[in-house]
Amino acid sequence: MTPTAKSQVLEYVESFVTAAILAAVIIIFIGQNFVVQGSSMEPNLHNRERLFVEKLSYRFRAPKRGEVVVFKYPAHPRRKFIKRVAGIPGDEVKIRENKVYVNGAKLEEDYLDSLTYGDFGPVYVPPGHLFVLGDNRNNSEDSRFQDVGFVPYENVVGRACFRWWPPTKMTVIRRPGVFLQLDKAAQ
Repeated sequence: MTPTAKSQVLEYVESFVTAAILAAVIIIFIGQNFVVQGSSMEPNLHNRERLFVEKLSYRFRAPKRGEVVVFKYPAHPRRKFIKRVAGIPGDEVKIRENKVYVNGAKLEEDYLDSLTYGDFGPVYVPPGHLFVLGDNRNNSEDSRFQDVGFVPYENVVGRACFRWWPPTKMTVIRRPGVFLQLDKAAQ
């Protein structure tokens, strides 16, 4: 091999290694792609939609009520679930007469298509954990079930912040106003 050919091969290898390291840093510390599987987040997120999940903000602050998070399923950590944070450490969460209550305040969840059936709780979210619910409450394996339960902070992968596929539904994923009102009431 000629010195020029060796130089070109070395340049390609260096470029590939640099790209691989940069991709690893982005995936580990900044964000990654996530594919929604199933119907537990309908009507807001649908099966096979693709999201960008950012990981950076939770290095500086805890998840907030109303944020959509991706987390490692506690019973099988290789699987990842996506749900909405309903309760943070210290919150009392209960479901009565088809409504969710957090710290005694009824959530007006206009982003849902159906009522939440069945009574649950009250439960108190322990330190370092989250209480999560799917938006399709009657078809969601979430914190109401023993195999999910309270989600430890260390299982949280990141916050779903942007739906990018399909392109016709491209949008920023926002916290519903009911959770912003709940934050104000707590202050």
